Amino acid sequence: MYYLCPCIAKMTTKMGTYKLIALDLDGTLVRKDQTISPHTQEVLLRVQEQGVKVVIASGRPTYGTAPVADLLHVGDYGGYLLSFNGGAIFDWATQEQLYSKMLDSGVLPYLYECAKRHGFHIMTYVGSNIVAEVADNPYIQFTSMRNKMPVRTVPDFLAEVTYPLSKCMIVGDPEPLHELELAMQEPLRGKAEAYRSEPFFLEIVPSGIDKAEGLKVLLDKIGMKSEELMAFGDGYNDIPMLQFAGMGVAMGNAADEVKKAADFVTLSNEADGVAYAIETMIFNA
Repeated sequence: MYYLCPCIAKMTTKMGTYKLIALDLDGTLVRKDQTISPHTQEVLLRVQEQGVKVVIASGRPTYGTAPVADLLHVGDYGGYLLSFNGGAIFDWATQEQLYSKMLDSGVLPYLYECAKRHGFHIMTYVGSNIVAEVADNPYIQFTSMRNKMPVRTVPDFLAEVTYPLSKCMIVGDPEPLHELELAMQEPLRGKAEAYRSEPFFLEIVPSGIDKAEGLKVLLDKIGMKSEELMAFGDGYNDIPMLQFAGMGVAMGNAADEVKKAADFVTLSNEADGVAYAIETMIFNA
């Protein structure tokens, strides 16, 4: 069941003309079976035909994000792709990279040592491949499936990984991985950001990178204001983006903390929540 954010007055003042829609993928636009419903696809094509541009805003690598952008014809309508949680931004019509920020290679030995010492595995993305020392780890297999990227195994991650990197990821069981996430905050302060995009994924990106910062860069480049932006998300890493946007929409399947950060709570990703919010606030406004 959908509902409005308790702060109804805030939502009312934020209603307006939206020119850009930022969409998280996993848990938001994409369903559990890794598909997008036909109805949501139709609504997103229709809103683009009306002149609203779409930006795919995901923590996924560019290679794993591109198929969704192409499915929705984002480039055909002059839209954008924001990958690596804001670490890379592309004009998808021209394929021009508008922005890039890379992980400081000096933090890699620390990340590798932390992963090894706590019995986790570390991985990264290089081109169209996932690079890791193992391929049979279930969490690495999951990200391989999700992004449609094969795993290239290497005997020594630090010796063979290619620089520069947009991000690294440490994978493992949720509870001990959360403990590692907390322990890494102070040593990484000012050097990198560590956050969990899934209970079993600890992502490490350049310092200062999040989706809100990436969208600020994009809006500045294309001459739009945050008030003209509608953003959709379900994860903790989506909170800055939802708070930054003129209209932040949390999915019905989002955690309570994410819902509290939003202006509107829509249906779940399994029930066309993205389509419902667009129909409610753009088509029926």
